[in-house]
Amino acid sequence: MTTKKITKVSGGEEEISQKPTFVPTPEAKAQAGKFRMYGILLWILAIVAEIIAIFILSKKDPEIELTTGNRIALIAILLVDLILLIAGSSFWKKANRLDPASRQNQIKFFLQNQLGVVVAAVAFLPVVILAFIKKEYLVGAIAALFMVGGGAASADYNPPSQEEYSEQTSRVEELTGSNSVFWTKSGTKYHIYEDCPHINTKRTDEIFSGTVAQARALKNITELCKTCESKAEKQKSLIPETPSEETSNEE
Repeated sequence: MTTKKITKVSGGEEEISQKPTFVPTPEAKAQAGKFRMYGILLWILAIVAEIIAIFILSKKDPEIELTTGNRIALIAILLVDLILLIAGSSFWKKANRLDPASRQNQIKFFLQNQLGVVVAAVAFLPVVILAFIKKEYLVGAIAALFMVGGGAASADYNPPSQEEYSEQTSRVEELTGSNSVFWTKSGTKYHIYEDCPHINTKRTDEIFSGTVAQARALKNITELCKTCESKAEKQKSLIPETPSEETSNEE
């Protein structure tokens, strides 16, 4: 047993336990910026459609019903509002998969991933309120239905996060030593092996290769194939561990 003084250097535990933070590539970040711009533009157009609907309703006398033509036109405007809302939300969700938010700031994380739901309320709730004030109950009910449907379509039920990307990437790198996976057009999982029986079948005419983040960004695939994971774990267990070299300083 040594009689030398042993001094423990602080900070080592933090460095080991700290997981790498996912950073999108410049290309992915630029593409995400374009998608967010498209999403915002479509949302603005949806708000414009809402303003037109509000203008029509505001001119209506509560005691006089709208003509059939005006009512149909109003519902058509609300339908355009809904289409623009959902299209904008689709671009926004694609952008979030390319450049996800961090869960460390829960408020920012929620707003970035569920902004489409907020826009749905903004794009329809004023019309719903005004329609019922003006006694246009059919229009109000349809606007409320569009608001709920648009909000449901705009919500992200499995929002991506930087932490999730880092964890999934680290798992693949732990098993294979590289951040490379495979997937198909209709697949719901990414694979470590291109000859995996779940993707290398007669029905498969094309297999895509890329990083874990690309599989999520392009196809919203969030799960590693269990067959590939089990195979990789078995192969890894057969590889003998390299003995660590111990160095000692003698005085």
